[in-house]
Amino acid sequence: MSVAPTTSAVLSIDKVDFLKLQNGSDIRGVAVAGVEGEPVNLTEQVAEAIAAAFAGWLVEKKKADGSRRLRVSIGHDSRISAQRLQDAISRGIAGAGLDVVQYGLASTPAMFNSTLTEDHAFLCPVDGSIMITASHLPYNRNGFKFFTNAGGLGKADIKDILERAAVIYNNFTVEGLTNSKEKASASIRRVDYMTIYTSDLVNAVRKAAGNIEKPLEGFHIVVDAGNGAGGFFAAKVLEPLGAVTTGSQFLEPDGLFPNHIPNPEDKTAMKAITQAVLDNKADLGIIFDTDVDRSAAVDSTGREFNRNRLIALMSAIVLEEHPGTTIVTDSVTSDGLTTFIEKKLGGKHHRFKRGYKNVIDEAIRLNSIGEESHLAVETSGHGALKENNWLDDGAYLMVKILNKLASARASGMGGGSKVLTDLVQGLQEAAFAVELRLKINQNHPDLKGGSFRNYGEAVLEHLENSIESDPKLQKASVNYEGVRVSGFGGWFLLRLSLHDPVLPLNIEAPSNEDAVKLGLAVLAAVNDFSALDKSSLDKFVQVS
Repeated sequence: MSVAPTTSAVLSIDKVDFLKLQNGSDIRGVAVAGVEGEPVNLTEQVAEAIAAAFAGWLVEKKKADGSRRLRVSIGHDSRISAQRLQDAISRGIAGAGLDVVQYGLASTPAMFNSTLTEDHAFLCPVDGSIMITASHLPYNRNGFKFFTNAGGLGKADIKDILERAAVIYNNFTVEGLTNSKEKASASIRRVDYMTIYTSDLVNAVRKAAGNIEKPLEGFHIVVDAGNGAGGFFAAKVLEPLGAVTTGSQFLEPDGLFPNHIPNPEDKTAMKAITQAVLDNKADLGIIFDTDVDRSAAVDSTGREFNRNRLIALMSAIVLEEHPGTTIVTDSVTSDGLTTFIEKKLGGKHHRFKRGYKNVIDEAIRLNSIGEESHLAVETSGHGALKENNWLDDGAYLMVKILNKLASARASGMGGGSKVLTDLVQGLQEAAFAVELRLKINQNHPDLKGGSFRNYGEAVLEHLENSIESDPKLQKASVNYEGVRVSGFGGWFLLRLSLHDPVLPLNIEAPSNEDAVKLGLAVLAAVNDFSALDKSSLDKFVQVS
């Protein structure tokens, strides 16, 4: 980096397309060099500009009049770029005239909580919060999630912040960066906020069990944190409640994630926690993603509670507390789950779009128009409850499950995880399920220079029209995303990815043969779209 001799000189810095850092309601980029074809675009200066932009956005949002300084908390997961980015974010916030409170290693849910907690000793509540994380993405990635006491920011807010950041970045001077460094050293405070957050989780379980000090005494529960930020759950939540946690694994933060991807949807990760449960003869296994906003569980027999089963379990727990309530899920949940929620549990299943923010916002919207909803949950393991301020909190989701274990024992229903297994009894699960990704070639002449989104919509429209002429297939009467069709005892959903030039195809059926019939119906409808890479679907219908 070359610097002109005068201290007010504009820096010679790389051009950055800030809007490409947007990932829905998050910001994500490459923070560490070394992976071929993935140049670093989330540098310290980019992070500082984004933080300064968030500060400006926050001042406007809070209508700050200068009578008090606004305060922003910053936390991070275990990624190797976290410390550098935390320092850069701190400089951006401080340089904009706001106070900085660093939490160090923290979870995403805790960061939102810090905007609600009333505890002046811990400098809470803060006015805004930033979590440095890229969830389960590889070690070289990182990113930011933002919160106020109204919840996580939406897509429009992120776009606004990135547009502001681009202007700030292009006007950086040596003098300005030096000033922000000096301001940061003067205005940064550090607190151990996770002690408050974990004690709240502990108290929630004690309360559910009738204020018993150690309601999990005698339970053996293992935790797999995947070397992310969730290692606290064993020692800070389970052990104070009396649980034995021996056999817990990968609790130490390690941003290279040497053991498995910290992702409850990943088969290797789920196999690791299942094996730990069986090897240790544990009652329950709990697994988190990197920043602890997603989770899954495993019962004593090795049965996984993730995806549809986790939704079924949470629905059973919530519908016991709120009979008849609406459960909002993403679009790829199974027909068997709908039957389970509506016929077995007496609730209502509202299947909406993919994206945890979409699902949560839809639950909030339903409540605002008089339709009671207490749970919004995605197959990815994101789950939010009305009672918890609609925060998608993987640790709180597990606390609800622990509450069930503790209260069942307190009422004389015995120990172990059988009470959980019994709750999902009757859930019909497809014998065969597959997800295929049909990519759109953006350089193909068929796109005529247009957007992949328009092309994808044309594919979906053609599929929808072709289905109507097939008597063996039935289009879903209510559907908010893509084209969902039932037939041959199963269903398929073809939808357009939220961010990428991809049409994911989900198929569930009673058998491989029935799944192939559904796949062939899709293939026949989309075959003439030359810019669509159908190789995975071709292979599926031929090999299966």
